[in-house]
Amino acid sequence: MATATYDVVVIGAGPVGENIADRVAQGGLSAAIIERELVGGECSYWACMPTKALLRSAAALRAARQVPGAREAVTGDLDTAAVLRRRDSFASNWKDDGQVSWLGHAGISLYRGQGRIGSTRVVEVIGEDGATTSLTVRHAVVIATGSGALVPDIAGLREAAPWTSREAAAASAVPGRLAIIGGGVVASEMATAFAGLGASVTMLARDGVLPLAEPFAGERVSESLRDAGVSVRLGAEAASVERDDGGTVSVTLTDGEQIEADELLVAIGRTPNTQNIGLDDIGLTPGAWLTVDDTMRVLGDDGAPIGDGWLYAAGDVNRRVLLTHQGKYQARAAGDVIVARAKGEAVEDGRWGRHAATADEGAVPQVVFTEPEIASVGLTAAAAAAAGLRIRVVDHDLGAVAGTALHADGYRGHARMVVDEDRKVIVGFTLAGPDVAELLHAATIAVVGEVPLDRLWHAVPAFPTLSEIWLRLLETYGR
Repeated sequence: MATATYDVVVIGAGPVGENIADRVAQGGLSAAIIERELVGGECSYWACMPTKALLRSAAALRAARQVPGAREAVTGDLDTAAVLRRRDSFASNWKDDGQVSWLGHAGISLYRGQGRIGSTRVVEVIGEDGATTSLTVRHAVVIATGSGALVPDIAGLREAAPWTSREAAAASAVPGRLAIIGGGVVASEMATAFAGLGASVTMLARDGVLPLAEPFAGERVSESLRDAGVSVRLGAEAASVERDDGGTVSVTLTDGEQIEADELLVAIGRTPNTQNIGLDDIGLTPGAWLTVDDTMRVLGDDGAPIGDGWLYAAGDVNRRVLLTHQGKYQARAAGDVIVARAKGEAVEDGRWGRHAATADEGAVPQVVFTEPEIASVGLTAAAAAAAGLRIRVVDHDLGAVAGTALHADGYRGHARMVVDEDRKVIVGFTLAGPDVAELLHAATIAVVGEVPLDRLWHAVPAFPTLSEIWLRLLETYGR
């Protein structure tokens, strides 16, 4: 058996694992990373990048058609083949040569295969050729294995070979009819994408569309999907699924109605990739989410760090926030704290110290790339009230802002800020409208910085831009 020793070993080479390994390497520690699939992970090949590439062309076409002069220049429909080729390029044609090269330049060792924790500070790698390498770790083992699509126990579903987010993101052709089980972010974005590419889409949204967002967000996306020809079935629940010999999928609903499609996408949630990584050998449950503290150390059932705190978990696998950018934020915090602890330095544990991923609790930004885009940060009004805050909700018609009229004819949108009345700071912000994603970081800074509303009056938005919505919201709130 081959052996090697490193300061830090990371299991999982997605964006979270890459960032942790890079952070500790920059801090002067030796690092190795283990990957059983493609270096770059879900985001690079089956999520963030390819899915947004699928959505972008149709969004650009819609935008052009909303502006006179540009509208008249549009003479055709989307070129589906060109859209898929562009998507392929953003997924690097499902080859990881570039990211492997980056690891080498960063001084990070790569082991391909299945990583498994054998004991305290020992990780075994079962290579693609079946050979095993044992890695001894001086300071920290980090689990960054991410999550996979959750396929529920619906009769016949697995036998029907449904699409998950992976198959949808990497589809080589657009199905004539696509049924989607789910109403969350993935379901909404893929309904938008495939409808834009010409598919007849039926969305079975048992719990509503974007149920975790502000209610107006789901309402506007539902309306837009219906305008695009999508059959949005709120409250619809699948009871059974069957695929016939000709490939047609039949979904029977709980009320007995049948929906037929050429492909079925299941997008109802995620499950942690913690099977077969040796959790049972250190007293944890295989297949379970991992609980961590704000420095990403894994905690046992007693709430204390495993052993002397040598085991960390970052990204989806800890279930704090299942978003790539938030996982990378956790990675930076974890990498810095691992280096600090290895060197015997003090660890910052304050509210916004760089060693602690405290933004996971109430300052998470997210963009849903539907039509319209939904951009949000912090708490919804319902979540803020449930947390016991005394709040005021301030709404404004985004379409009434001068900059939006210039942006597109008939611009429709909505903005909401949720104010903590005791501290007079914003704790939540949601925008719905075309191209609102680029407005989000200003709101994120306001929430994270806990900027008093009186101070925000002096952040003057440029005229005529969409950012004028900040002034209108403050005026609506009043002095």
